[in-house]
Amino acid sequence: MTTYRYVALDSEGHRRKGEIDADSVRAARARLREIGLLAEEVALRDGGEGRAGFLAVRIPVVELALFSRQFATLLNAGLTIEKAVAALADQPEQTRMRRVLTQIREDVLAGLNLAGAFERQPRAFPRYYAAIVRAGEEAGALPVVMERLAAYLERGQVLRHKVGMALVYPAIVTGVAMLVVGVLLTYVVPQVVAVFEHSRQGLPWLTRAMIAMSDLFRATWWMALILLAAVAYASHQLLKLEALRLRWHRFLLGLPMIGRLRSGVATARFANTLAVLVGSGVPVVTALSHAGAALDDAVFRKAVEAAALRVREGMAISRALRESGVFPPLLLHLVASGEVSGELPRVLEQAAHQQEMTVEARLATFTALLEPLLILAMGGVVLVIVMATLEPIIEMNRLLH
Repeated sequence: MTTYRYVALDSEGHRRKGEIDADSVRAARARLREIGLLAEEVALRDGGEGRAGFLAVRIPVVELALFSRQFATLLNAGLTIEKAVAALADQPEQTRMRRVLTQIREDVLAGLNLAGAFERQPRAFPRYYAAIVRAGEEAGALPVVMERLAAYLERGQVLRHKVGMALVYPAIVTGVAMLVVGVLLTYVVPQVVAVFEHSRQGLPWLTRAMIAMSDLFRATWWMALILLAAVAYASHQLLKLEALRLRWHRFLLGLPMIGRLRSGVATARFANTLAVLVGSGVPVVTALSHAGAALDDAVFRKAVEAAALRVREGMAISRALRESGVFPPLLLHLVASGEVSGELPRVLEQAAHQQEMTVEARLATFTALLEPLLILAMGGVVLVIVMATLEPIIEMNRLLH
């Protein structure tokens, strides 16, 4: 048997907590009914039956947004939660989502509420997702909340798509430049060497340097690939350490253009998440905690965690965020205005929209500057290789005349 923790109501309406041994969640609820208790929550004693191991399924944001939109549509059509989940689990085109939804349906049938079922899939559904769903269930407005979740995920995906697309062209130019340089060093320079290897003519220093670089590249290219892979793996492992990740993110935030872009993206995501959480009825302190956990930047995540502690102690949200020192002044002013007017969710949505437009403008400026710089750098490298190749030919032609 397994030990479960429970929260239940007795015959007089008093809430009672305790532990009970049973073979499953359904069996635990049945045993509670036998002793006159109406179960509100039942979970494993270690905090839940989360499936966070390496076999757990991670759902892409695109599929999660689509699920949220379809689930809201089915609920608005009058289907129960169990039937709506079953209908979406039958869709053949979403293999990963189907596996997750099948397990969620089993949990719901076992008596778990929808938010609790989501919490048992931590890799598929973020913490803030389950918190918003729980608020929607308690308020009896689950369809509205799911539509709000879908809109939030779609907005975030659009912003990530724009950031990714803005970096595609620079990445292609960089890759082509590295390929061209590799081909020149591997094939062109050795052929030039073969032409002059039997000549007694002294080669220019630029040509000699290029020949040495070509020999080094051909002899050690495989070692360079191994070293690059090792550095990438070591960096990935080191960045799992909270202290090193915090220092790295702080360094990135200090860079001229990249730092402002990261700050804008983190601020927009924070404002969006907090707007959805607060607008769905989640308590402010809990909403701040979940909004901070949804951020990828460790500096902003730490700042929000500290702000949540200050708010729990009675400080205003705008002041708590201001003391963190990482959020832009415009967001702080808007949050203060929302607190005074009592329209914090609407003001946060406006702040998120403003930050998204700022990020797009900065992306346009960044790519407009980066693209010609990359082209000039690529042209400069190729020019050096061509000059190193042609200089001895020009010198020989001068001697002949």
